[in-house]
Amino acid sequence: MQTFDNASCGAIVLSMAERIVENRAYLSEIDGKIGDGDHGVNMAKGFGMAAERLKGKNAPLAESLDTLGTVLMTEIGGSMGPLYGVMFTEFAETIQGVEKIDAAAYSKMLHAGLSGIQSIGSAKVGDKTLLDTFVPAVEAFDKATAEGKSFGEALEVLVTAAEAGRDSTIDLVAKIGRASRLGERSLGVLDAGATSCAIILKELSEGARTRLV
Repeated sequence: MQTFDNASCGAIVLSMAERIVENRAYLSEIDGKIGDGDHGVNMAKGFGMAAERLKGKNAPLAESLDTLGTVLMTEIGGSMGPLYGVMFTEFAETIQGVEKIDAAAYSKMLHAGLSGIQSIGSAKVGDKTLLDTFVPAVEAFDKATAEGKSFGEALEVLVTAAEAGRDSTIDLVAKIGRASRLGERSLGVLDAGATSCAIILKELSEGARTRLV
């Protein structure tokens, strides 16, 4: 059975922060088309602050996720801070004390984060939000493991589904948040939250996959 070590994988969060910071301008550019235009700036600020606190600590994945979630919830503005903050703190709580993370534990972690987001917002799939990335990614992962695919294979399937979910937002009309006021004019543009969620899930899942034993 494939697993990865909680204790030695905190660096995944640092890699995630690097990707978000790298994509700061791109995420803000997307957001500027139908939103406030500050998604990339706020995300890069929060992830950057968390990375500074984690550098050199070699913290476990659970502790690193908790640090990131706490920073996002308490220290950045915008609507995404609380959503991603609760997602990461739920991730952390779910795997706290789990020495070897297998596919079942990873699924439980994903579902906890998803439930956390859904508990503080009313969005659903099809509303042109990060859930259009997150929900199909989790469903694809669970389906892959149920079909007998290995943990590593299921992680690859998850990333593919997340990116397809992100791309689906181009053809959706925004139903939630500032972009919803644009109605049909929100068509033809990627959702910034769905895009950042795809980056996060890809970095988390590929980081896990490369560390499987």
